[in-house]
Amino acid sequence: MASSMTDAAVKAAIAAVESETATVVEKVEMLIELATSFQQKPKDAEPLWQAIELYRTAIDFSQDYPLLRARAQAGMGTALRSIPDEGSELLQHARDCYQSALPILQEYASPEEVAEAEMNLGLVLQSLVAFHQARLPDAIQAYQRALRVFTGDAYPQEFAILQNNIAIAYLSMPLSAEGDDMRQAMAVQSFQQALEWITLIDHPSEYAMLQNNLGNALQYLPSTHPVDNNLRALTAYEEALKVRTLQDTPLEYANTIANKANVLLNLPDDLEHPEAGNVNYLRQAQDLFQEAATILQQFGRLEQAEAIQQTIEEITAELNG
Repeated sequence: MASSMTDAAVKAAIAAVESETATVVEKVEMLIELATSFQQKPKDAEPLWQAIELYRTAIDFSQDYPLLRARAQAGMGTALRSIPDEGSELLQHARDCYQSALPILQEYASPEEVAEAEMNLGLVLQSLVAFHQARLPDAIQAYQRALRVFTGDAYPQEFAILQNNIAIAYLSMPLSAEGDDMRQAMAVQSFQQALEWITLIDHPSEYAMLQNNLGNALQYLPSTHPVDNNLRALTAYEEALKVRTLQDTPLEYANTIANKANVLLNLPDDLEHPEAGNVNYLRQAQDLFQEAATILQQFGRLEQAEAIQQTIEEITAELNG
């Protein structure tokens, strides 16, 4: 039923465009508005493909209206990057859309509209890195351009997302003997900067995401005080778990408790006497890993569950040894 309704809406929109009762500008704006509505929380890829068809029609009608054409191109880029795909073709097309739209947006659109396109371009470039068709520094530069507009005080959510993406980009860079410590430290700094503007009460989802990712970064941050970093990571995971619960967000909850368990593996039971071992923390970690594995199995994340199960077996062997 949803499919036929979507098809009918697209046909109606295109039919309206062909009528003579509206100006070209009105027709294009209507197409863009309808395409945007199809992109709101789609249950599958079909509404996104329908949106792309509407954007194509809008682009064809707006040859003499560069700003409208650029807006349609940017919208198409967002629809394309939102469609699940194992290859890179859609991402490449999305990149081309943003890169074509940006010069016009920079000349005629608001700073916020330009910043949104830069942020989306950064996401596409970051995704294309896995296919060796983009560079992480270029994605980071796009995010940083967006940050000139999306500041923490004016746009806390956008600021947090950008800082999170920058941090993940830093952590995704190839390991190197030189600069590795600085790269991880910059990632931690980005997460912390985002958390200065994101609160548990006002932005719970973003808060939990940032705390979880900060904990991950702290775990592997090179330091002469690894225990201190692990304790900070443990605190970050506890903050994330104030939002991520088994009832509301089971997969995110499983991910965070697995991360927390990994920290416990590397903490002594008695901080003043680390030589005494960490049997208590090992048992806590074992329980958390088991809970995470069970949840992941229930949701079909079998590879993740199997990897955790191997860790559980290693802990069991150590406890029995």
